[in-house]
Amino acid sequence: MKNYLNRYILLFLLFAFCSLGAQARNVIRLLTIGNSFSEDAVENYLYDLAKAAGDSLVIGNLSIGGCSLETHSKNAASDAPNYSYRKIVGGKKTITDGQTLAFGVRDEPWDYISFQQASPYSGLYESYFPYLSNLMDYVDAHATNPKVKFILHRTWAYAKDSPQAAFATYQNNQDQMFEAIVKATKSAYLKTGRFKILVPAGTAIQNARTSVIGDNLTRDGYHLQLTYGRYTVACTWLEALTGKNPVGNRYIPESVTKEQARIAQHAAHSAIRRPDKVTSMAKLE
Repeated sequence: MKNYLNRYILLFLLFAFCSLGAQARNVIRLLTIGNSFSEDAVENYLYDLAKAAGDSLVIGNLSIGGCSLETHSKNAASDAPNYSYRKIVGGKKTITDGQTLAFGVRDEPWDYISFQQASPYSGLYESYFPYLSNLMDYVDAHATNPKVKFILHRTWAYAKDSPQAAFATYQNNQDQMFEAIVKATKSAYLKTGRFKILVPAGTAIQNARTSVIGDNLTRDGYHLQLTYGRYTVACTWLEALTGKNPVGNRYIPESVTKEQARIAQHAAHSAIRRPDKVTSMAKLE
């Protein structure tokens, strides 16, 4: 009887240990270095989408509104405490202002750290360097996880009627801006040779614009619409990070209709499959 109990206890402990190990493997730590576009992308629905898919995320966002790669690079060099450090753990967000890049980079053993260009310059390849390389070197020097992987976040083109002054850089043409962003991000991705993932958020938004939703994916001509707009990009990040297809994911915010969610999920999945080309969502109508 004693041997039987000992064997039972041993099996129970082994099962518990394996279960904990499996859970630990499913925790993904993501830090974004960005601006309001990274807030749109990862702070709202991504955690819940991943949870529904069986993963747990720790999300950090070092944000300054409108911040470019050049400014991030200068902040790194001067250790400027200019960041709003926004962190999501267990689905709960905390915001701490007045932080440095080093603070956020060292806060967790991040599995992934992402970079993005400010939207006015997102389609201008020459604006990425040397700032992107300098920033990546800085993060390499401060990251606590020696196996951290880098992500390039491809953001979205403005709405066709966007009032943003920088839209004139692209002749106030959405298609031209999108194509410029694709070209610039693809070239930057290949030039560094240091990125593990390119998240085609901008492609997903362009895909969704071909649906019945139309050109209504932003709230002010450039920031994402708060519900289905943000949800579309969160679905894209989900598959880029986890490899799990968002189509059929059971997490749908109450503010998003089933039709909008279906379009968003398919637009995101199509962007992952064809990141450099627009895929029509008209067939979903």
